[in-house]
Amino acid sequence: MTDTKPGNRFEARGGGSNTAAHDGKSETRRPRGDRGSRGRTTIADGVVEKIAGMAARDVDGVHAMGSGMARTFGAMRDRVPGGSKSVSRGVSAEVGDVQSALDLEIVVEYGVAIADVAASVRENVINAVERMTGLEVVEVNIAVSDVKLPDEEDEDEDSGRTRVQ
Repeated sequence: MTDTKPGNRFEARGGGSNTAAHDGKSETRRPRGDRGSRGRTTIADGVVEKIAGMAARDVDGVHAMGSGMARTFGAMRDRVPGGSKSVSRGVSAEVGDVQSALDLEIVVEYGVAIADVAASVRENVINAVERMTGLEVVEVNIAVSDVKLPDEEDEDEDSGRTRVQ
């Protein structure tokens, strides 16, 4: 988790306080329901990464998330008893008090319009993260690391085969 600090790329959105002048004096009032008025909620980077990973996978044309090496290690981890599938594979988030920024690495299906898939992923991720966390998403960077060709086997399928029966 990261906090908003001077020099950080995150800035607080308005709504912090209102100032009113009475008889030459100024007073500061917090709007009702202000985030800081009844406690603080922090959201871990991993939470945003999971939300973004699920949202990206929902887009047609996205075959997998992460680079080839990350997918290979993930496939091995999935086979270990007690290991679980990582929905945040291929996602990196930086979370501030009111904003977040994400970097995604995706593999697309062969034949899709990559720019259209990236735009759909970006829109889906922004909508999901903002709706579920209340954080403003300031950027979603997408790196397309591979294309899944029709005749290629999935790494998950290939690693599950045995040579003998």
